[in-house]
Amino acid sequence: MKNKIGRIFADGYLGLILALMYLPIFLIIVFSFSGSSRFSFADGFTFNSYKAIFTSGAQSANLLSALKYTLILAVSASVISTVLGTFATIGIYYLGRKVKKITLTVNQLPMINSEVVMAVSLMVFFAAFSFIFPQGMTRLIISHVAFCTPYVVLSILPRLQQMDPNMYEAALDLGSSPLAAIFKVVIPFLTPGIVSGFAMAFTLSLDDFIITQFNKGDTGIETLSTYIYEDARVKSLEPFWFAVFSIFFVVILTLLLLINIRKNKKEAAK
Repeated sequence: MKNKIGRIFADGYLGLILALMYLPIFLIIVFSFSGSSRFSFADGFTFNSYKAIFTSGAQSANLLSALKYTLILAVSASVISTVLGTFATIGIYYLGRKVKKITLTVNQLPMINSEVVMAVSLMVFFAAFSFIFPQGMTRLIISHVAFCTPYVVLSILPRLQQMDPNMYEAALDLGSSPLAAIFKVVIPFLTPGIVSGFAMAFTLSLDDFIITQFNKGDTGIETLSTYIYEDARVKSLEPFWFAVFSIFFVVILTLLLLINIRKNKKEAAK
């Protein structure tokens, strides 16, 4: 009896947490078909909000421009941070115990630290060295790489710790150079962690607002998050945005599901 009651409370608690996390998103998707920002279906079920994405004139053009810059920034930052994070993880793995502990602690600081603090510190840094880092995408890419790379390291490190160190040594004994052994033995083994790190970096970059807002300067560059903020601040949330949010969520969810399904199939095949 006690076990049954405990199970009911555990399931209820889990259901409550999931509801708090996903019910607001579900409501946005539902009301994206209302064609109204009053959270009602007075006009019935309609696709007007989705049509408005492509038929709103200047607003549609600005949205597509923001989407373009968002994807350029997210792809660039995630690729660079994945490459840096992969080789950084390999280097950290072969450090001595004390140095490794210190390095991993430093790596976690950008994740633990407030994003506002990091945004302001990057802004001050770029202002001090403005002759090296011009305003625009250069600053934004560097900023996103700076906060995405630690997540890539933490995604790859557990996978690297599962690797038998003799694999690398065996490749060297068989005549492979250290660099060739890394690319032909170590990196293929780390592929699942690298893919996970890339997906996390891409999602974080796609979603970022604070660091982008502080460091985009007066170049006219807008990402989806900053454009949504600027437009909603002036006009409040229009039905137009409910459709954008819904598409945004469905695309990200689909990508994550495809990555996880592919990963599970590979693990099952082994």
